[in-house]
Amino acid sequence: MSWLPVILLAGVVFAVLAFVLKAPRSGWEAIGAALVLGLAGYVLQGHPELPGAPKEAVERISADPASQVAERQKMSTNPGDIGNSWQVIADAMMRNGQFANAATALRGAIEKDPKDADAWLALGNALVAHAEGNVSPAAIFAYQRATDAEPAHPGPPFFLGLALAQSGQLQQGRALWADLLKRTPPDAPWRKDLVERLSQLDALIAGQTPVAPPPGS
Repeated sequence: MSWLPVILLAGVVFAVLAFVLKAPRSGWEAIGAALVLGLAGYVLQGHPELPGAPKEAVERISADPASQVAERQKMSTNPGDIGNSWQVIADAMMRNGQFANAATALRGAIEKDPKDADAWLALGNALVAHAEGNVSPAAIFAYQRATDAEPAHPGPPFFLGLALAQSGQLQQGRALWADLLKRTPPDAPWRKDLVERLSQLDALIAGQTPVAPPPGS
């Protein structure tokens, strides 16, 4: 079987990232490297000679990835800074549900700047999404590194709380959100969304709490 379609697809992906999604020219080399790495993995592990069979997607999107990227960017402590090229590439991959590839790109961002809180935060989000909403030790480590880099950054407690709530750990998620709300300025652009999510979480918790029977019953 010819590898031409796979190579053409890689070319199309590069063109979309570079020209449609406006990845910075300084990141084109990184994009090419990521695509070459993906092709190498397919050559080593793929079996194009086998007949296709429909199956459930490996990566399920537990939340709208585009909205998640926008929410993280809203919470950035450097909103005017587009970040390094790896981060831009990772955000494009996250929007398209390519969580594992996004995590790989974010490792490049962290290698470039180990104290980049936004990159560590994005890595935590990518790892949670790749794990179908489950909070892995690696994701918790990424969120902690984001907090270590910028202790006042609202992103780590917000997104870790979201991940915990989505995985059924409602009380743990609520504790993080309640603490974050206490130290959130009234004019913070994410405050309204945080208040609404906390209210929804309280309703879920109340629905799971058994009602005590009246005395003497």
